[in-house]
Amino acid sequence: MDETSLIRQAQGGDVRAFNVLVRAHQSTAFNVAYRIVGDSDAAADVTQDAFLHAYKALGDFQGGSFRAWLMRITTNASYDHLRYRQRRPATSFEEMVPDPDMAEPTPALTDPGETPEDYTLRKELGRVMQGCIEGLPPDQRVVVVLSDVQGYSYEEIAQTTGAELGTVKSRLSRARARMRDCLMAKRELLPAAYRLGN
Repeated sequence: MDETSLIRQAQGGDVRAFNVLVRAHQSTAFNVAYRIVGDSDAAADVTQDAFLHAYKALGDFQGGSFRAWLMRITTNASYDHLRYRQRRPATSFEEMVPDPDMAEPTPALTDPGETPEDYTLRKELGRVMQGCIEGLPPDQRVVVVLSDVQGYSYEEIAQTTGAELGTVKSRLSRARARMRDCLMAKRELLPAAYRLGN
C-alpha cells in the first residue's frame, strides 16, 4: 500500500496504518534526534514523543512530503529536549560509568581489514564529530544533520525546518565552517588527505 493511502487510513483512525508509517520513518527520525540531542536514550524518548505528537496532529497534515512534516515534528521535539536540558542540566550515573557491554565492538559490525588502531581512531573521530555537532547552535545543528548526515536537499531542509531557502544555505555554510574549525583542532584523527592546511 502506498504512503498516501496509509496516511488517509491513519487519519481515519486506523492505528495499524499509522504503525506502518512509524516503521517506515522511525530510523530516520531517531537518527535526526540522536544527532541533535547527542544521546541515544534521549533520542529514543524524543522520537517517541515526535510520533505521539504526529499521531495526534495527523488531521492537520494537508499533503506534501510526509517525511518533511514528520522531521519538522522531530526537530521541534529535539529543540524542546535541548531547552529542557538547559534548564535542568544533570549527569546520569550511566553517563559517569562506562558501559562494560560497549567495551568491545560487535564482531558482525567490524571490518576484518581494520586494525585495532584504525578502529580506535575511527571511534574517536566519530566521538569528536558528534561533539562538534553538539557544539553548534541548535538552528545550525539541525541543518547540518539534515544535510550532511541524512542527505536532505536544501528544499527538503527548508520544508522540514520552515526556514527560507537562503536561510538554510547560510546556516549550513556557517555550520560547516564551525565543524571544519572544530575538526581541525583534532586534525590528527582526520584521514591524511584532510590534515593539511585550514
